Amino acid sequence: MRAKVYVTPKAGILDPAGKAIERSLHTLGFSEVHGVRLGRYVEMEIDSEPANAAARLDDMCRQLLANGVIEDYRFEIGEGKSDER
Repeated sequence: MRAKVYVTPKAGILDPAGKAIERSLHTLGFSEVHGVRLGRYVEMEIDSEPANAAARLDDMCRQLLANGVIEDYRFEIGEGKSDER
């Protein structure tokens, strides 16, 4: 089954890459843009029982894909199932 993982900086954490993108967008004339946050997207296939896939994905995120101190994550499994942390 296909899994999608989204990792983003936690609210209140400085995001210099997001600020750089925001400044560049303003320079290009997109002055309506504010609060840009840059994150990561990971897509993968998982060979796991559906009942166990969410727990396995959560373990992957906590151990490797996201830094729990400064990042939040959420994931989707299959069609439309989402679990945000």
